[in-house]
Amino acid sequence: MKETLKKYWGYDTFRPMQEEIISSLLAGRDTLAILPTGGGKSICFQVPAMMREGICLVVSPLIALMKDQVQNLDRRGIKALAIYSGITHREIDIALDNAVFGDYKFLYVSPERLHTALFKARVDKMNINFLVVDEAHCISQWGYDFRPDYLEIAEIRNLIGKEVPVAALTATATPDVALDIMKQLQFRQDNLIKGSFERPNLAYVVRKCENKMGQILRICSGVQGSGVVYVSKRKNAEDLAAFLKAHGISAEAYHAGMSRSTRSTAQDSWKKGETRVIVSTNAFGMGIDKADVRFVCHYDMPDTIEGYFQEAGRAGRDGQQSYAVLLWNDSDVKSLRQILRTSFPPLDYIKDIYQKVYSFLGYSYEEGKGACVKFELEKFAGMFKLHALTAYYAIKYIETAGYWTLTESLHIPAKVQFIVSRDELYRIQLGSTDIDTFIKVLLRMYTGIFTEYVPIDVERIARFGRYATEVVTDNLKKLARMNVIKYIPVIDSPMISLNYERLDPKNLRLPKSDYEDRLDRRRDRLEKIIEYVEQTELCRSRYLLKYFGQENSADCRQCDICREK
Repeated sequence: MKETLKKYWGYDTFRPMQEEIISSLLAGRDTLAILPTGGGKSICFQVPAMMREGICLVVSPLIALMKDQVQNLDRRGIKALAIYSGITHREIDIALDNAVFGDYKFLYVSPERLHTALFKARVDKMNINFLVVDEAHCISQWGYDFRPDYLEIAEIRNLIGKEVPVAALTATATPDVALDIMKQLQFRQDNLIKGSFERPNLAYVVRKCENKMGQILRICSGVQGSGVVYVSKRKNAEDLAAFLKAHGISAEAYHAGMSRSTRSTAQDSWKKGETRVIVSTNAFGMGIDKADVRFVCHYDMPDTIEGYFQEAGRAGRDGQQSYAVLLWNDSDVKSLRQILRTSFPPLDYIKDIYQKVYSFLGYSYEEGKGACVKFELEKFAGMFKLHALTAYYAIKYIETAGYWTLTESLHIPAKVQFIVSRDELYRIQLGSTDIDTFIKVLLRMYTGIFTEYVPIDVERIARFGRYATEVVTDNLKKLARMNVIKYIPVIDSPMISLNYERLDPKNLRLPKSDYEDRLDRRRDRLEKIIEYVEQTELCRSRYLLKYFGQENSADCRQCDICREK
């Protein structure tokens, strides 16, 4: 076990609980592992997978994280694949063939791909050594981020055989959610391994204040090292980053409304320590492996304890003294309760949004099943004159009912394939010097472009051929119109996967009892985070630990409540 860890990861010893989890999986037991953020969950399944024949199937809802893990494994000389919404049918076909016949060790799959006929037809031909369910709380309707596609995992278990051990991993699960995860994944025997949620080096501080910008400035000035400030709105990210910069703090904004290259530059600069503070919406953080974050501040109140605990836990992963600061005031509490009403629009409105989405995508009744298409919320809301946020919550509610899946915003590069013979291409090149030069650039930069779709980088082509990026795009479109190439432009937006054909109103099932049940659970989680900030008696650390089922803990002696005492 340690030999594998040393050989591929370069570590001599395991972190707490990792060895116990790995031993449980190697003994063939279904295992639910609850480890706090930064506890090294990926090692818990990657090490045993490398010690067994076959391929490890990993279900993960986060496309960016999947890509990151595949790249990390590749760098270690371990062959890995990823399948998610937005890649072509041909690419999925090749990846599944490689998973069956190739010498790959890991296949990452986003949950919405699990119920496709193509995946089901191949998965039972794979020699799967472990089935891994990342972010396992997503399978529980009691969890804070329920995703119906996860329920498909039970059927995948039946296809690959119940003897294949399941590794379910999460950082945030209450005792009720943990029991539900094991039930939904059909554990042969309940088996929970739980690390301590206690973070002795992390001081939780809650401050009630009106001048939040001033507080953030004092924290950034008073605590050395890098930090993250979470905000709820994109405008807040930009305004606060500008305010900090104006006061001599090296800071950058980060949110989903920025271009991919701008986000990437900001993230890399922060990871390298060139930027001290990143001010971000919750679009930032998943899979960010930076150990020396000294403080995480919440400028706006988070809406669940689970979300707050996960984000706060990104501070101090190196074990050094760090701070998690949450700022709030009465307006925040009022806003959260208002958002609860917005996030559960009336059922009749939700049903109307269902029909409007299919109309927007161009599907009539009994059409659309299995489609995966780009979905731009702003255009959709504009077409039907809707309030974008309310429409978004209606779309997310329909997702929890299993009718479709709205993916996170993702970047899929442009792809090109030549569809003419080399002789025909030569004749086309003779007809235009400009086209001849451009085609030569493509052929020099990309091999295999005659036999299959090849991902291309428009900006790299522009640098290599000394073109403006607009000229590259225009040339690609021109060649496509001439039927010289097939060209799939870059996708840089969310995708919607339709699990069923469009139903007429009388066949659409969105029961009122389910709606009220979800609303009640959502309200309960909201009231818990409000109670957390308002209470002044119980140690912050003990409150959080108790929420996650860890009853016996001592006062941390460093949170705001302990210090006040």
